[in-house]
Amino acid sequence: MKEPLTCLHTEPMAAEREWTVDEIPALSAAVSLPEPVPAADKVSRRIRRYYQLQCRSFLRYCESVLLPQAEAEVRAALAASRPLPKFHAELSYRITYNEGGLWSLYTQSRESGPGGTALLLRHGDTWDLASGYPVPLRAFFPKRSGWRRRLLEAAEAEALQRQAAGVSRYHEGVRRKLRRHFNPQNYYLTADGLAFFYPMYAIAPAAEGIPVFLAPKEAQPQSPRQHSATE
Repeated sequence: MKEPLTCLHTEPMAAEREWTVDEIPALSAAVSLPEPVPAADKVSRRIRRYYQLQCRSFLRYCESVLLPQAEAEVRAALAASRPLPKFHAELSYRITYNEGGLWSLYTQSRESGPGGTALLLRHGDTWDLASGYPVPLRAFFPKRSGWRRRLLEAAEAEALQRQAAGVSRYHEGVRRKLRRHFNPQNYYLTADGLAFFYPMYAIAPAAEGIPVFLAPKEAQPQSPRQHSATE
């Protein structure tokens, strides 16, 4: 019997596309996602298929959603003799934890256009390398521990501290917004602990990007409790 994976070796899987309007470059896209190497076991192959699908889905999104917007802007610029706009979208990743049979990362897309403000979208993934399935956030806490409440309290305390120190700004009523926009899928592991995050604009102005908070050390054990793909 093969020993279960304790860490995962990956290399970047890259793809690029460019779309034109009347032979004028209108939209470009670049993708960089992790690819397990070698993909010699079913867990590695499952993870590879997952990010291959994410790559294809992102390129389809660019073509079906972003390209019509870019085309409209290019045609409007041509009609008004304005400088031609150029739209760009990219999808990248960062591995944040890779030990003890847990592999964690986030993928992030960035869309930029003539308006100047970039839109960031982040997605967190944490994989159990023994089963080959994602680990739910609740798996890192004992049952009936009130983990959601404790995470929200930690985020509120940190947000208020940052705002009082003048290092961050948040929307009015940040406590209510923290609760409204909390998503247990938006997390990843780091060497410093469990990080959970909020979408851009959800609790803070665009200048704050994607707000990230760390779970308090006492609120998380060293490893997740037993879980399964059906839990």
